[in-house]
Amino acid sequence: MTDKSLTSIDADICIIGAGSGGLTVAAVAARLGVKTVLVEKAAMGGDCLNTGCVPSKALLAAAHAASAVKNSHRFGVDAGDPQIDGRRVHDHIHDVIAAIAPHDSVERFEEYGVQVINQTASFVGRKEVVAGDTRIKARRFVVATGSNPLVPPIPGIENTPYLTNETIFDLTRIPDHLIVIGGGPIGIEMAQAYRRLGADVTVLEMATILPRDDPELSAILKARLVADGVILREGAKVIAVDAGISVAFETGGGCEKITGSHLLVAAGRRPKLAGLDLERAGIKFSDQGISVDRRLRTSNKKIFAIGDVIGGHQFTHIATYHAGIVIKNALFRLPAKVDEAAYPWVSFTSPELAQVGLTEADAKLRHKNIRTLSWPFEQNDRAVAEGRTDGLIKVVTTTKGYILGVGIVGPQAGELIQVWGLAIGTGLKIGKIANMIAPYPTLGEANKRIAGEFFTPALFGGKARKIVNFLAKFG
Repeated sequence: MTDKSLTSIDADICIIGAGSGGLTVAAVAARLGVKTVLVEKAAMGGDCLNTGCVPSKALLAAAHAASAVKNSHRFGVDAGDPQIDGRRVHDHIHDVIAAIAPHDSVERFEEYGVQVINQTASFVGRKEVVAGDTRIKARRFVVATGSNPLVPPIPGIENTPYLTNETIFDLTRIPDHLIVIGGGPIGIEMAQAYRRLGADVTVLEMATILPRDDPELSAILKARLVADGVILREGAKVIAVDAGISVAFETGGGCEKITGSHLLVAAGRRPKLAGLDLERAGIKFSDQGISVDRRLRTSNKKIFAIGDVIGGHQFTHIATYHAGIVIKNALFRLPAKVDEAAYPWVSFTSPELAQVGLTEADAKLRHKNIRTLSWPFEQNDRAVAEGRTDGLIKVVTTTKGYILGVGIVGPQAGELIQVWGLAIGTGLKIGKIANMIAPYPTLGEANKRIAGEFFTPALFGGKARKIVNFLAKFG
């Protein structure tokens, strides 16, 4: 029975969640003339703009600046130790958020023709949601609610003042000693940033730091973190915390306890499902997220789910990619499917650590014969000129030259990885990269050089030498 106190809206498509994925679907749908409703209970822009990608990169920029000042003597420029003002670092972070916020604002999306409702959305049927005092019926729905920080059930955590990515950017002073629980990208980025801004930092990781990345590459980054003064404790299982910011943990050597000034919990993410009442819409889900097929359709085929809420690779750019898949399916009725072969990810540390496709270990599990190539940045002239030679590029191919995966640890790895993502996604063989004309001197030239290494055995082998010597006889 319909609640007559509710205002009813009939829409073509309703998106729940105004993060990067939801905003992309909403903008495209509205600009195509489709009646579009966007429901967001919190701030427009979602986690990425407000508590994730944007503020973290702004903080990292401050940390990189501090490191550049501290180490400028290497270039004959004496500047001394930098003076860090925590309040001004905080203000820089929030100025960056404010500068980008208009791109994701209600006003901008209303100009596109999107009807924005700032309320919590709950399904009341297979084709209906209620948001505040509004009932929305739509032909298609997209759930793009994102994720929350996962806080493990550590004894004492409920009585301990801890930080997550949702609160750490509100700090107005640099911590004296930051303890980080979790050695994934978020934890490691924050650890290095605050260390370079003057804090003592200890990272406690139950397994290994950055476990999804190639161990050979992550080892180079670990060495830099240690050189920066970050204390890394791998194989450390946290067993208790208390309000005095004391953390007890177990290692192979027994139990230990450390005390700090601040505690950051960066132990993973959890899909935002609370309050959606997905059961009423016939949507299957678990603690890991909403279940979808390769077209990103839920068990209710009129409802799609994208981004962090489906689990898996929880990155802003993946949510945006998912949005493109949904647009093709929901608006153009094209059976587009997700292809994870070219999914990239980057840890924006110094040096950066990037990966696309399979790691060497994964490639060995899936393919009988592979070739692995590597090229160190110490052989790249631009890297040498800038004093940024830590790191290497690692490429894994089939014996016929099809690219399976690439890992890069080094300067601007997040930029350099993109050409490899294009190559994997479009099925280019490594010869196309080797034949690319790269301007000199650039870091990108390293991509061409490592691709050329694939052909070195054949080019300088006995057969090639015989051909050249034979042809030389004819003048």
